[in-house]
Amino acid sequence: MVTPDAKRRAVAHACDRQGISQRRACKTLAVDRSSIRYKSIRPDDSDLREAMKKVAAERRRFGYRRIHIMLQRHGRFAP
Repeated sequence: MVTPDAKRRAVAHACDRQGISQRRACKTLAVDRSSIRYKSIRPDDSDLREAMKKVAAERRRFGYRRIHIMLQRHGRFAP
């Protein structure tokens, strides 16, 4: 249980299968309740990530700065 997502799933599993409260499951598994209730507000940028990976595969020597500038020129990033 390293990632927060794995911790959320473990707590949900304990609550569903054992019928215990979220508070007790968090205490038993030594997980902060605030991390269980957290909802990400990060936008979905999978298409942008794929574009960056494509450029990185084509241009092996480019770093993240050059890739950013290259995608910015093609209109993928806002300045």
